[in-house]
Amino acid sequence: MSYGANLLDAYRQAGVYTGRVLKGEKPADLPILQPTKFELVINLKSARTIGLEVPPTLLARADEVIE
Repeated sequence: MSYGANLLDAYRQAGVYTGRVLKGEKPADLPILQPTKFELVINLKSARTIGLEVPPTLLARADEVIE
């Protein structure tokens, strides 16, 4: 199970930063942004292998379930 920042959103933010630098802004003047989108991924196969039962309510909340 993993709960962390959405990588696609992080790459999009990196592109926005790159664009701002290429337009002439100084990197030192750019604000530090924290992730705003997070995702929950559950590897159900691994959970079963180690003997864990994942509650259906948690599975329903997951953004991605790996069978």
